[in-house]
Amino acid sequence: MEDKIRIIEVKRSIFADNDADAERLRQELKEKKVFLLNLMSSPGSGKTTTLLALAKALKGRIKMGVMEADIDSAVDAETMTKAGVKSIQIHTGGMCHLDADMTRQGLYEFGLDDAELVILENVGNLVCPAEFDTGAVKNMTILSVPEGDDKPLKYPLMYEKCDLLVVNKTDVLPYFDFNKEKLEANAKLRNPNITILYISAKTGEGVEALADWIVKEAESWRN
Repeated sequence: MEDKIRIIEVKRSIFADNDADAERLRQELKEKKVFLLNLMSSPGSGKTTTLLALAKALKGRIKMGVMEADIDSAVDAETMTKAGVKSIQIHTGGMCHLDADMTRQGLYEFGLDDAELVILENVGNLVCPAEFDTGAVKNMTILSVPEGDDKPLKYPLMYEKCDLLVVNKTDVLPYFDFNKEKLEANAKLRNPNITILYISAKTGEGVEALADWIVKEAESWRN
């Protein structure tokens, strides 16, 4: 008679614990009136360039800070700091995502006493970051035009989890086989409630509308 093998659902346990911790973190942020926006995308989509454009658009409207998450280096945090944006760098120790506890550690090192808006630039990856609730109030993903309009079909969880899809690099639309209607249909297939905005972080097109969305959501959260 073969011995029965005990199967333990480790993945489920890890996610359940993280989800509970993420909810606690959201309550902590609510009490402190801090709006945390989790920004995800693939490498090269223009996350940091978008943040630089947003820093200009949000100046005088809301206090913005950035937490940069990477496996290594401090390049992005240095870029934001040079632009006058309060920033810290988080190293994930080889992990391709942040969870709620890692985010909490970063937030308290960042300092929340005078914070209003903190944007977490998650690790560049279309898979792992979407699997873990960071405790953010809203999730945002950037899809750049060169990546193609089929990404919501290939990486469904990213678009299911995001409240806002920002399509970046619209200035190069004439040079790529990118169909807005297909993109919107693919994204809505994964998430009927997702908001879609088009921007060019390079030229500034659409950035004001993105800034307006963030300010509106942040004010709603704090009030």
